[in-house]
This record gives sequence, structure tokens and C-alpha cells, in this order.
Amino acid sequence: MNVRLSGDVISEKNATISITGSKSESNRLLILQAQFPQITIENFSESDDSSVLKNALSVETGDVDIHHAGTAMRFLTAYYAIKPGAEIILTGSERMQERPIGTLVSALRNLGADISYIKNEGFPPLKISGKKIEENEITIDAGISSQYISALMLVAPSLQNGLKIFLKGTPTSLPYIEMTLSLLKKVGITGIFSENKIEIFPSEKLKHVNINIESDWSSASYFYSLVALSKNAEITLSNFRENSIQGDSALVSIYESLGVKTTFYASENKIKLSKSKGQLPDSLILNLADTPDLAQTIAVTCFGLGMSCSLSGLKTLKIKETDRLVALQNELQKLGAVVKIDDETLFLESSKKIVAGIAIETYNDHRMAMAFAPLAVKTELIINNAEVVSKSYPDFWKDLAKTGIKCSFEG
Repeated sequence: MNVRLSGDVISEKNATISITGSKSESNRLLILQAQFPQITIENFSESDDSSVLKNALSVETGDVDIHHAGTAMRFLTAYYAIKPGAEIILTGSERMQERPIGTLVSALRNLGADISYIKNEGFPPLKISGKKIEENEITIDAGISSQYISALMLVAPSLQNGLKIFLKGTPTSLPYIEMTLSLLKKVGITGIFSENKIEIFPSEKLKHVNINIESDWSSASYFYSLVALSKNAEITLSNFRENSIQGDSALVSIYESLGVKTTFYASENKIKLSKSKGQLPDSLILNLADTPDLAQTIAVTCFGLGMSCSLSGLKTLKIKETDRLVALQNELQKLGAVVKIDDETLFLESSKKIVAGIAIETYNDHRMAMAFAPLAVKTELIINNAEVVSKSYPDFWKDLAKTGIKCSFEG
């Protein structure tokens, strides 16, 4: 199914949108809840990824297919490995079987876990026989994926002796590690992060705790882009907090540079996005090592505004749902952009022209679909494989239509 997009959001300046809970928070809390049933969760993510993870946690023997859900693959690898009696074949889509997991598997094996590769060394699918883990110290390369580290942190409280994780190198996507630690503390688990060491203490039982998950800042990014590209749109988003534990809340400062003002209404737990006055810069230079999921949205915003940009710190994008740097280059060039990439950087030249009527390929990547959609403010375009958004934001097209963008589904 494809969707043809057109229109200007001026027709409905005061759109109000409710985005469900953060996928990142939901997935972490699901792993914790599976170990500690005293945890209850409100405003749970409606994403496919979270649903896949939730369903998988009810399985103790047999095959578990997590499809495209990378977070589920990493978190479940650790979860099943420390669960005595679990006998699991953990697999995923063709793309998932190309995404490396060797660093995490090696770390778990060094702790005593029983994990083997079924096809290619270092990649899913995995055969996991859960067992009691007594070792409590591990060293891991911190520069590949923060999810490997979060996976270890989330199962550490169930280990007999807890876990000390020594980080080798500079951590990538550090806010996600800090989010994991924050959620551990919220549910009553003791953890310490100092310099290159994370220590999580064992917990047998927790007091009852209810967690209301904040809405997803990554999903909010597309509406920041839409307001930036519009003439004078205003969009209100519910359940967002000024003191967020989500790294992607960096949107507030990043998009201030792109002409979007964020007003927080603490008593109502919402934010309003509106156009700010003042001239935009000619170019934007950002290191997005802490917030790589924002890269596609920011690149498309800059292109739509006729700005150049240099976005660095993006080495993790090559092992996502697709090679996002290559995908961005391909699709922006079809729209008339001049883009250069290397292993961790995207360079976009300023351009005043946008080629109309282009069909954007999504490469089975939800963020490709949603990042390009706000360009409908500037020109008509088609998003192929539109249903891919369900991976993180099933109601995206319905919510986009509330802003005045016309969404016509085809095929």
C-alpha cells in the first residue's frame, strides 16, 4: 500500500495529537515486568515492536520470530539466556539476520550463557538454553550499540550477584543507557554509572510500582519537521515532559535552530509547537551520536528549508532496519538534493528546488516513511509501503491527516 501526500497545514493550525508511550521505555519496562510482576505500566506503546516483544515474553520453549524488531532481538537474547529452563530459537526477518549481535552474545557467553549460532557466526538466528548465571563482571565494547549494554543492565537485577559492566571505549547513544538506568531506579532497583563502569545490584522482589510512560519523542520529531516546513502551523502534542528521560527530547533545542518554538504546559502534560520569529541559519552542523534516530527527520527538514547540513556521529545507522545513510542519500537525490555520505556522516548541500511527485522508497524502514512525509507541506509526493509505520507509530497517517495534510491511499 502506498500513500499520496499533498497539502499545507495552514488549513488546520491548531491540530491536537496524542502519541502513545515511548517504544524505548515500553520495551525496557516489559523486560523488567517479566522479571518483576510487581511493575504495572500505563500508556504502553502501540508499536509493532513492543507488541512483538510482549508476545515473545510469554514463550519459554520453541521458536520466537521477532520480525524486524531489533530492540526485541537484543533484549530477548539476554532475557532468555538468564532464564533457567528456557529453550528458544530466536530469529527474525531476512534483514534482522544481517544485523550483528556478536558483541552481546560474546558478553553473555563470558558470563556463562549457553548461546549458539544456527547460520552465520555473529548473526541471528540464535539457539538459547537459559541457565542460572553466577558470574558478575563483564567487559563490553561500548561503541557499537547501546542496546547491547541496556540488554545486560535489564537482566542484571535477576542475577544472583548482580552485574558489573565495564565499558571499553566511548559509549554510543549514551542517553539510551541513561534511560535504562533511570527506569531501573524508578522501579526500585539500585544501579550506579560512573566513568566506564555500570553496576546493577541484585533484587529478589520489588514493591508494587506503577509507571506512566511518557509519549515518544522520536514520533514527535515528524511534527517538529512539519511545523518547521510550514508557514505558521501550530500543533499540540500530549503527554510530554520538560524533564524527559528520552534522549530524543533534544528535539526542543535542535528545532529551535530550525524555526520551531516549544511551549511546555506542565499542569496539562502537553507541549505546543509553533513557528518562531527570526532568520534561519544557512547551514546546520550537528553531532547526532546521542540521538541517531533523529538524523533522517533533520536531514529532510533541512532539505525542505533549502539549508545545507552536516550530520555526524551516525555510524549506527548502517546496521538499522536498512543502511539509513545510503537510503537517505538515494531518496533525497531523487528529490533534487546533492548528498554525500561516509561511514558516519551525511553532507547535504543547500537547494531551493524540490522535484514534485516523487515516490519515496522506505526500505522496510518506518523512519524513512515518516521522515519524508512532512515534505508534503512543500510538494506532492508518494510514500511507498506506507504500512511500515506500524513498527513504531501505527496511527501516524491518521494523525498526520489531522494537521491538514491530504493522505490518499493507493494499492
